[in-house]
Amino acid sequence: MEMANLSVLLVWAAATALAIAMVAFAADLARLSGARVAERDTARESAMVGAGAGRVRGAPAPGATAGRGPGDGPEGDAVSRKGAGIGMSLSWLAAAMLLVAIVLRGIASGRTPWANMYEFTLVGTFVAVAVFVGVCLVREARFLGAFVTGLGAVFLVLGQNAFFVAATGVQPALQNYWLVIHVGVAIIATGILTVAFVTSVLQLLRDSRDEGTPWLGRWGWLDHTPSPGTMEALSFRLNAVAFVLWTFTIIGGAIWAEDAWGRYWGWDPKEVWSFVVWVVYAAYLHARTTRGWSGRRAAWFVVAGYACVLFNFTGVNLIFNGLHSYSGLS
Repeated sequence: MEMANLSVLLVWAAATALAIAMVAFAADLARLSGARVAERDTARESAMVGAGAGRVRGAPAPGATAGRGPGDGPEGDAVSRKGAGIGMSLSWLAAAMLLVAIVLRGIASGRTPWANMYEFTLVGTFVAVAVFVGVCLVREARFLGAFVTGLGAVFLVLGQNAFFVAATGVQPALQNYWLVIHVGVAIIATGILTVAFVTSVLQLLRDSRDEGTPWLGRWGWLDHTPSPGTMEALSFRLNAVAFVLWTFTIIGGAIWAEDAWGRYWGWDPKEVWSFVVWVVYAAYLHARTTRGWSGRRAAWFVVAGYACVLFNFTGVNLIFNGLHSYSGLS
């Protein structure tokens, strides 16, 4: 029981760390937005000085910086990224605390700790944060930080307040090694899809800003995100990996269903909506790779797919009665 209580405390600590990380990432974006204004003023002054001095054609203007990428200010790396650094450190800390909380939850219950909605929320949030920090190790993706950590904090608080159940054993139907494989793979896929969803939403916002949408005019931080095409490519890679995992989830679930209930498929609400999720993402991947769909159409496909994922996790478990009902709040 002490381990279960410690697990709960660590989850709250992780939620707090993610909330503070969100603030730190948001402060970093705000700082970059201010630096963008200063950059424009500097460029304007440099153009005036260069024109007055008869600058040599092709020579760089005073104050110009080569190789500036998203997140750099008027002097490249001179813009402080302490907020992003704090956010990354807190993201790592939150992931570590969540991992320990999940392990303690498993020890306290004496089973694999992802047998109900509460535990699915914990592990899914951990995977999403881990995927985010993992992506940041190989490329500049801190622009996702405020949104991934914000969603993570919301998910953990929702899980603690709406989905929490005591750490106990499970029904006989769940006492199977397929619980580890089938549900575990589904959680990993969901965590990856969460990061892909955030990326596609930012792609839509950046694309709309580039086209001059009035209400986005004040969101200067969008200028420091990668181009819509770059974000679309990242989202596509993440969705492709998650789709493979989701395919295995459905196949593994069918095998488990045959072992537990004597049939591979029975049109149970959870089975139906898992298949709906698969169809939406399959259509997205097909349309993008063979039909040439890109840009906003592809991004909206991702948003629709993630909406189906959320409904499959919440609505199906809470609204419909089926053979998977024991995986809800019971």
